[in-house]
Amino acid sequence: MASNNNEGFEFNESIDKAEHYVRDNKKSLGIIFGAGLAILAAYFGYTTFIVKPQEEKAQKEMFAAERYFGQDSVSLALKGDGTYPGFENIVENYSSSPSGNLAQYYLGMSLLKKGEYDKAIEALKAYDAEDDVTGALALGGIAAANLELGKTDEALKFYKKAADWDENNFTRPLFLFKSAMVLEQQKDYSGALSIYQQIKKDFPSSTEARDIDKYIGRATALGGK
Repeated sequence: MASNNNEGFEFNESIDKAEHYVRDNKKSLGIIFGAGLAILAAYFGYTTFIVKPQEEKAQKEMFAAERYFGQDSVSLALKGDGTYPGFENIVENYSSSPSGNLAQYYLGMSLLKKGEYDKAIEALKAYDAEDDVTGALALGGIAAANLELGKTDEALKFYKKAADWDENNFTRPLFLFKSAMVLEQQKDYSGALSIYQQIKKDFPSSTEARDIDKYIGRATALGGK
Protein backbone atom coordinates (compact mmCIF):
# COMPACT_ATOMS: atom_id res chain seq x y z
CA MET A 1 0.00 0.00 0.00
CA ALA A 2 2.84 2.35 0.86
CA SER A 3 4.28 1.80 -2.58
CA ASN A 4 0.96 2.64 -4.24
CA ASN A 5 0.61 5.78 -2.13
CA ASN A 6 4.12 6.86 -3.12
CA GLU A 7 3.33 6.29 -6.78
CA GLY A 8 0.16 8.34 -6.44
CA PHE A 9 2.06 11.12 -4.70
CA GLU A 10 4.74 11.17 -7.41
CA PHE A 11 2.11 11.27 -10.14
CA ASN A 12 0.26 14.17 -8.46
CA GLU A 13 3.56 15.97 -7.92
CA SER A 14 4.34 15.63 -11.63
CA ILE A 15 0.97 17.12 -12.53
CA ASP A 16 1.54 20.00 -10.10
CA LYS A 17 4.92 20.69 -11.69
CA ALA A 18 3.38 20.66 -15.14
CA GLU A 19 0.66 23.05 -14.07
CA HIS A 20 3.23 25.40 -12.53
CA TYR A 21 5.27 25.25 -15.74
CA VAL A 22 2.25 26.14 -17.84
CA ARG A 23 1.32 29.05 -15.55
CA ASP A 24 4.87 30.38 -15.41
CA ASN A 25 5.38 30.05 -19.15
CA LYS A 26 1.88 30.85 -20.31
CA LYS A 27 2.98 33.74 -22.49
CA SER A 28 5.80 31.89 -24.25
CA LEU A 29 3.67 28.77 -24.70
CA GLY A 30 0.95 30.91 -26.20
CA ILE A 31 3.44 32.37 -28.66
CA ILE A 32 4.67 28.88 -29.61
CA PHE A 33 1.12 27.61 -30.05
CA GLY A 34 0.20 30.66 -32.11
CA ALA A 35 3.29 30.21 -34.27
CA GLY A 36 2.35 26.57 -34.83
CA LEU A 37 -1.14 27.56 -35.91
CA ALA A 38 0.32 30.21 -38.22
CA ILE A 39 2.59 27.63 -39.86
CA LEU A 40 -0.31 25.22 -40.34
CA ALA A 41 -2.47 28.01 -41.78
CA ALA A 42 0.34 29.07 -44.13
CA TYR A 43 0.87 25.48 -45.28
CA PHE A 44 -2.86 24.98 -45.85
CA GLY A 45 -3.09 28.23 -47.77
CA TYR A 46 -0.03 27.37 -49.86
CA THR A 47 -1.32 23.93 -50.82
CA THR A 48 -4.91 25.11 -51.38
CA PHE A 49 -4.35 28.36 -53.22
CA ILE A 50 -1.00 27.79 -54.95
CA VAL A 51 -0.09 24.12 -55.37
CA LYS A 52 -3.57 22.78 -56.19
CA PRO A 53 -4.39 25.38 -58.90
CA GLN A 54 -0.90 24.95 -60.36
CA GLU A 55 -1.35 21.18 -60.48
CA GLU A 56 -4.70 21.43 -62.25
CA LYS A 57 -3.26 23.76 -64.91
CA ALA A 58 -0.07 21.76 -65.29
CA GLN A 59 -1.98 18.52 -65.84
CA LYS A 60 -4.01 20.10 -68.63
CA GLU A 61 -0.91 21.42 -70.35
CA MET A 62 1.34 18.39 -69.92
CA PHE A 63 -0.34 15.91 -72.24
CA ALA A 64 0.79 17.53 -75.50
CA ALA A 65 4.42 17.79 -74.40
CA GLU A 66 4.37 14.18 -73.21
CA ARG A 67 2.94 13.07 -76.55
CA TYR A 68 5.69 14.88 -78.46
CA PHE A 69 8.28 13.34 -76.13
CA GLY A 70 6.92 9.87 -76.91
CA GLN A 71 7.13 10.64 -80.63
CA ASP A 72 10.76 11.85 -80.28
CA SER A 73 9.70 15.33 -81.40
CA VAL A 74 12.19 16.81 -78.96
CA SER A 75 11.97 20.46 -80.00
CA LEU A 76 8.17 20.47 -79.71
CA ALA A 77 8.38 18.67 -76.38
CA LEU A 78 10.75 21.32 -75.08
CA LYS A 79 9.32 24.47 -76.62
CA GLY A 80 5.69 23.61 -77.32
CA ASP A 81 3.74 23.88 -80.55
CA GLY A 82 2.26 27.38 -80.24
CA THR A 83 -0.98 26.06 -78.78
CA TYR A 84 0.33 23.96 -75.92
CA PRO A 85 3.48 24.77 -73.96
CA GLY A 86 6.56 22.58 -73.77
CA PHE A 87 8.37 21.27 -70.76
CA GLU A 88 10.51 24.39 -70.41
CA ASN A 89 7.46 26.58 -69.94
CA ILE A 90 5.68 24.10 -67.67
CA VAL A 91 8.70 23.84 -65.36
CA GLU A 92 9.03 27.61 -65.25
CA ASN A 93 5.37 28.24 -64.44
CA TYR A 94 4.33 25.23 -62.36
CA SER A 95 7.46 24.13 -60.51
CA SER A 96 5.60 23.85 -57.18
CA SER A 97 3.14 21.25 -58.48
CA PRO A 98 3.69 17.48 -58.84
CA SER A 99 3.16 17.71 -62.61
CA GLY A 100 5.61 20.60 -62.79
CA ASN A 101 8.14 18.41 -61.00
CA LEU A 102 7.49 15.55 -63.44
CA ALA A 103 7.99 18.04 -66.29
CA GLN A 104 11.46 18.64 -64.80
CA TYR A 105 12.25 14.96 -65.44
CA TYR A 106 10.96 15.13 -69.01
CA LEU A 107 12.87 18.36 -69.56
CA GLY A 108 16.12 16.68 -68.58
CA MET A 109 15.49 13.60 -70.70
CA SER A 110 14.51 15.76 -73.69
CA LEU A 111 17.72 17.76 -73.37
CA LEU A 112 19.62 14.47 -73.20
CA LYS A 113 17.98 13.33 -76.45
CA LYS A 114 18.84 16.69 -78.01
CA GLY A 115 22.49 16.35 -77.07
CA GLU A 116 22.58 19.26 -74.64
CA TYR A 117 24.33 17.21 -72.01
CA ASP A 118 25.33 19.85 -69.46
CA LYS A 119 21.79 21.24 -69.42
CA ALA A 120 20.39 17.72 -69.17
CA ILE A 121 22.50 17.00 -66.10
CA GLU A 122 21.37 20.24 -64.46
CA ALA A 123 17.71 19.55 -65.17
CA LEU A 124 17.77 15.93 -64.02
CA LYS A 125 19.58 16.79 -60.80
CA ALA A 126 16.76 19.25 -60.04
CA TYR A 127 14.12 16.53 -60.39
CA ASP A 128 12.62 15.33 -57.12
CA ALA A 129 11.95 11.67 -57.89
CA GLU A 130 8.27 10.78 -57.57
CA ASP A 131 8.69 7.03 -57.94
CA ASP A 132 11.33 4.35 -58.10
CA VAL A 133 11.42 3.97 -61.88
CA THR A 134 11.74 7.63 -62.85
CA GLY A 135 14.20 8.16 -60.01
CA ALA A 136 16.47 5.45 -61.40
CA LEU A 137 16.00 6.64 -64.99
CA ALA A 138 16.90 10.22 -64.02
CA LEU A 139 20.14 9.02 -62.43
CA GLY A 140 20.79 6.90 -65.49
CA GLY A 141 20.21 9.95 -67.67
CA ILE A 142 22.79 11.91 -65.68
CA ALA A 143 25.21 9.01 -66.14
CA ALA A 144 24.58 8.87 -69.90
CA ALA A 145 25.13 12.62 -70.26
CA ASN A 146 28.42 12.40 -68.36
CA LEU A 147 29.49 9.49 -70.55
CA GLU A 148 28.80 11.55 -73.66
CA LEU A 149 30.95 14.33 -72.16
CA GLY A 150 33.80 11.85 -71.67
CA LYS A 151 33.48 11.86 -67.88
CA THR A 152 33.60 8.11 -67.35
CA ASP A 153 34.17 8.26 -63.59
CA GLU A 154 31.06 10.42 -63.13
CA ALA A 155 29.12 8.21 -65.51
CA LEU A 156 30.08 5.11 -63.55
CA LYS A 157 29.15 6.77 -60.25
CA PHE A 158 25.67 7.65 -61.45
CA TYR A 159 25.07 4.32 -63.18
CA LYS A 160 25.83 2.63 -59.86
CA LYS A 161 23.46 5.02 -58.08
CA ALA A 162 20.78 4.25 -60.67
CA ALA A 163 21.29 0.49 -60.21
CA ASP A 164 21.04 0.82 -56.43
CA TRP A 165 18.02 3.14 -56.50
CA ASP A 166 15.49 0.31 -56.45
CA GLU A 167 15.64 -3.48 -56.34
CA ASN A 168 13.43 -4.14 -59.34
CA ASN A 169 13.88 -6.38 -62.36
CA PHE A 170 13.91 -3.56 -64.90
CA THR A 171 16.16 -0.66 -63.89
CA ARG A 172 18.60 -2.57 -61.67
CA PRO A 173 19.90 -5.05 -64.28
CA LEU A 174 19.80 -2.32 -66.94
CA PHE A 175 22.08 0.01 -65.02
CA LEU A 176 24.26 -2.77 -63.67
CA PHE A 177 24.91 -3.71 -67.29
CA LYS A 178 25.71 -0.12 -68.24
CA SER A 179 28.07 0.11 -65.25
CA ALA A 180 29.89 -2.97 -66.53
CA MET A 181 30.20 -1.48 -70.00
CA VAL A 182 31.83 1.65 -68.55
CA LEU A 183 34.21 -0.52 -66.53
CA GLU A 184 35.21 -2.25 -69.77
CA GLN A 185 35.93 1.17 -71.29
CA GLN A 186 38.18 1.81 -68.31
CA LYS A 187 39.83 -1.59 -68.90
CA ASP A 188 38.61 -2.87 -65.53
CA TYR A 189 37.65 -6.25 -66.96
CA SER A 190 37.51 -8.07 -63.64
CA GLY A 191 35.07 -5.47 -62.30
CA ALA A 192 32.94 -5.78 -65.44
CA LEU A 193 33.06 -9.58 -65.24
CA SER A 194 31.83 -9.53 -61.66
CA ILE A 195 28.80 -7.45 -62.65
CA TYR A 196 27.99 -9.61 -65.68
CA GLN A 197 28.06 -12.68 -63.43
CA GLN A 198 25.80 -10.89 -60.94
CA ILE A 199 23.26 -10.16 -63.69
CA LYS A 200 23.31 -13.81 -64.79
CA LYS A 201 22.80 -15.01 -61.23
CA ASP A 202 20.32 -12.46 -59.87
CA PHE A 203 18.37 -11.42 -62.98
CA PRO A 204 18.30 -14.45 -65.31
CA SER A 205 15.00 -13.41 -66.94
CA SER A 206 16.05 -9.82 -67.65
CA THR A 207 16.74 -8.46 -71.12
CA GLU A 208 20.36 -7.90 -70.15
CA ALA A 209 20.81 -11.57 -69.27
CA ARG A 210 19.85 -12.87 -72.72
CA ASP A 211 23.35 -12.57 -74.20
CA ILE A 212 25.21 -12.25 -70.93
CA ASP A 213 27.42 -15.28 -71.58
CA LYS A 214 28.89 -13.42 -74.55
CA TYR A 215 29.87 -10.50 -72.32
CA ILE A 216 31.17 -12.83 -69.61
CA GLY A 217 33.35 -14.54 -72.22
CA ARG A 218 34.65 -11.24 -73.58
CA ALA A 219 35.48 -9.79 -70.15
CA THR A 220 37.17 -13.07 -69.20
CA ALA A 221 39.26 -13.09 -72.37
CA LEU A 222 40.23 -9.41 -72.16
CA GLY A 223 41.05 -9.72 -68.47
CA GLY A 224 43.36 -12.63 -69.17
CA LYS A 225 45.52 -10.71 -71.61
